[in-house]
Amino acid sequence: MTEKLIPILRVADAETTASWCARLGFKIAGRHRFADGRPLYMFLERGDIEVHLSEHTGDARPGTLMYFWVDDVDLVATEFGERVEKQPWGREVSLTDPDGNRLRVATGG
Repeated sequence: MTEKLIPILRVADAETTASWCARLGFKIAGRHRFADGRPLYMFLERGDIEVHLSEHTGDARPGTLMYFWVDDVDLVATEFGERVEKQPWGREVSLTDPDGNRLRVATGG
């Protein structure tokens, strides 16, 4: 097994946040719910990258920050109508998902 670390984001509505993440190229890889009416737990993938979304109150904290390196930050900025900022380590755009989780997306150079 290859070792990896998977961030879990606390969300109010996993379906809504998954649609937002689809704009970044993430696809739904799976869903889990203990029973009807219970909180949804969702698995998202983009290539080898995974992010999990949890509606469970005790999972994670709202307002989490993740850093995401991509090949072309300009495509992401255009998709979300945001401005790319120049930083000493590269170019980045700051995004916030529907639940207040923050994502910095960057391209080196």
